[in-house]
Amino acid sequence: MTVRRLGAGLVAAALITPALAACASGTGTTGSTPSPTVTASGTASPSGAPVAGDAKQALLDSTKEISNGNFRFTLAGAGSTAEGLVHQPSQSAALKIAIGGPSSDLAMKLDVIHYKPDSWVKLELTGPTANSLPAIKQLNLGKYQHLDQNRIKGNRNLGFDFDKVDPAGSAVLTQGITEVRSTGTGTYAGTIDVTKAAEAGSLNAATIAALGTQAKTVPFTAKVDPQGRLSELVLQLPAAGQTAAQEIKMTYSDYGAATAAQKPPADQVVEAPAELYSLFN
Repeated sequence: MTVRRLGAGLVAAALITPALAACASGTGTTGSTPSPTVTASGTASPSGAPVAGDAKQALLDSTKEISNGNFRFTLAGAGSTAEGLVHQPSQSAALKIAIGGPSSDLAMKLDVIHYKPDSWVKLELTGPTANSLPAIKQLNLGKYQHLDQNRIKGNRNLGFDFDKVDPAGSAVLTQGITEVRSTGTGTYAGTIDVTKAAEAGSLNAATIAALGTQAKTVPFTAKVDPQGRLSELVLQLPAAGQTAAQEIKMTYSDYGAATAAQKPPADQVVEAPAELYSLFN
């Protein structure tokens, strides 16, 4: 396995946002009384009476606070997890990513810090095949590697766009809602067209392509906090080809209360070698 193949196989295939995916976990709540189904336009289906308000609009509105760039988040699904914070006031962000686990032949952990105009990544590789990777000694494992911004521009694994502060692109995802109903106070369920999820950063293009026509009607559940802000969005991806059904879950918390990311200590920083960039390109 070459370093370049590692980047394409381990990272890109598992990724669902800046680098995300992880174990399935139970989600969603359903009200004791079925609620009318509301279409994307907000009109009730023939099986239900008109409802007060628009469930889709409530979810569209729930993502507005995210654009202020001050929150904590988690992302999970399909073999990896990510958690972190965005702090637009200081132009900083931090992300911890885990891809694979103890039973994996090769597992990866990344600790990524952005403090505009700088970025750093600390990389850890484990598993039976880790030491056999070419150029493993040049990767500066365990050190924070300072990144050349010109070499990570547009790279969702290592870069961060402070003009698009949501790692999961929930605003784009909610615009794809095709059907939604309220299932209780602050909880919703329905279907969503995820064909634009790669643009949002929530799923990779290969996963969306494998879903075929199923990508147009992926079941989802959502929760909003007492202030109407999105707190959880869960996509239930159906099985497609050789890929089993899986759950993609994103959460948001600490709106307006996140703190600035911490720059790595200077004595733990080295410049990233060419092999590091090759790993993710």
